[in-house]
Amino acid sequence: MGIISIFASGLDASHILIYLGAWLIAIVVAIVCHEFAHCWTAVKMGDDTPRLAGRLTLNPAKHFDALGFVFLILLGFGWAKPVPINSRNFRNIKKGEILVSLSGVLTNFVLCIIFVLCYSLCALFLDTSILILEFLEIMFYYLACTNLFFAVFNLLPLYPLDGFNLIAAFCRYDNKFIVFMRKWSFVILLVLLLTGVLGWVLGLFADLIIGNLLALFTMIFV
Repeated sequence: MGIISIFASGLDASHILIYLGAWLIAIVVAIVCHEFAHCWTAVKMGDDTPRLAGRLTLNPAKHFDALGFVFLILLGFGWAKPVPINSRNFRNIKKGEILVSLSGVLTNFVLCIIFVLCYSLCALFLDTSILILEFLEIMFYYLACTNLFFAVFNLLPLYPLDGFNLIAAFCRYDNKFIVFMRKWSFVILLVLLLTGVLGWVLGLFADLIIGNLLALFTMIFV
């Protein structure tokens, strides 16, 4: 989803603002928390590079790439600044690479669960016909979906995503798969985007995971 699709949705002005605001908040929270998790884990594993680069912060301005953010706003797909990490500084290089790769994904998964819970509570116990409460409900839903999308997307074994880095931590640098993905990942990602396969996969996971979490929380609270 991007700003173009929101404006083209046919919603009235007040709901366009609601959806746009909720979506922007969700994007910022998901990206900033993901990048901060990488930085925090790297520092804990012995590499102070992220701290020295000013990235050990929740300030969005430190994490967003200007062009990537523009693409994200317009098209719903963009990128953040790469986190500067020197794995040679880790006390245990392989363990550090694995934990840093997993940290952002796990953070997004945990946030997804938390925000599905918040959305469930809003839907069950709040009068969402009141505009501000409707905004909260939509915001929590977008926060849940966006964090889940980021988690699943970053698990793809495409360079330089976390899924690739996780696999690379167990392989030699000249491994054929690693060499191939370093060379062709951008092309593969472009094909996945243009054919709609990536959106379909993300939507499938969203329906499966968020749907089951909603059913679980509804069963608990009703």
